[in-house]
Amino acid sequence: MAEQARLERLFTECGQAPWLDTLSRDDLENGSLAALIARGVRGVTSNPSIFEKAIGGSLKYDDAIALLAAAGETVDEAYWSLVVSDIQNACDLFKELYKESAGSDGYVSVEVDPRLADETDASIDAGKALFLRVGRPNVMIKVPATAAGVPVIEELLANGVNVNVTLIFSLERYDEVL
Repeated sequence: MAEQARLERLFTECGQAPWLDTLSRDDLENGSLAALIARGVRGVTSNPSIFEKAIGGSLKYDDAIALLAAAGETVDEAYWSLVVSDIQNACDLFKELYKESAGSDGYVSVEVDPRLADETDASIDAGKALFLRVGRPNVMIKVPATAAGVPVIEELLANGVNVNVTLIFSLERYDEVL
C-alpha cells in the first residue's frame, strides 16, 4: 500500500510517470505486471537484452519455441514472434491506462533490431513493420538517437508511429531530435 501511494504521488504531485524497465512472460502470466500497473507504473520498456534474459531464464517460452521451430521459423523469426506476443500482451494490460490518460501514458516500448542501428532505411522499414505487427495503439518503437537514427525517428513519426527516442548522449543530438 505504501508503494502504491509513493508511485501515485510521484505522478500526481511531481508529474513523473514511472516506467518499468523489464518485461517477461512470467510477469505477464503471474499477474505481477498487472499488480505494478495497479500500484502506479505507467509504462514499460524493453530491449533485446531484457528479452534475452526473459527467454533464457524461463520455461514459459519453451512450448512456443518448440511450435515456432516445428513451423520452420528461423531463430530471428522465432525471437520476433516471442517478442511481439509479449509486447501485445503488455499493451493489452496497459490499454485502460492508455485510454484513461488520452494517450499520455500506458505505452509499451520495443526496440528495433539494434543490428540495424547504422542502417537508416532498414531501420525505418523495421520500425514500420514492427509497429504494424504489434498492432496496438499504445506500442512505442524505440529508436537510438544516433546519426543514422535521427532520420528514422523523423520518418516514423511522420508516418504515425509512436517513437521512444533512446541513447541521447549529447546536447547536440538532443537538439537534432527535437
